[in-house]
Amino acid sequence: MASGNAIRGSRVGAGPMGEAERGESAPRIRISFWCSNGHETQPSFAGDAQIPDTWDCPRCGFPAGKDRDNPPDPPRTEPYKTHLAYVRERRTDADGEAILAEALAKLRGEI
Repeated sequence: MASGNAIRGSRVGAGPMGEAERGESAPRIRISFWCSNGHETQPSFAGDAQIPDTWDCPRCGFPAGKDRDNPPDPPRTEPYKTHLAYVRERRTDADGEAILAEALAKLRGEI
């Protein structure tokens, strides 16, 4: 048997909400941004907000600009470098040969 509780299954404060109860919404503007892949995104901003020059594309993550014909370039990603690649950037081949010769001399007990 159902009880006579009228708000069963409802949460406190639930009910029809309209502009009269919430108040006036702030004026909004939608600005189009395009990325280098041709994706368009239209975030909305408050009417008095400062509009950024670039916006991240939600589809590909590239930066998007306001100019459809000239979007910003995608960021350049550097490939993963190994430890040896970093060592080769700091040392010349002659330095490497000298270090190797010294290490081999230590192993042979010459030093």
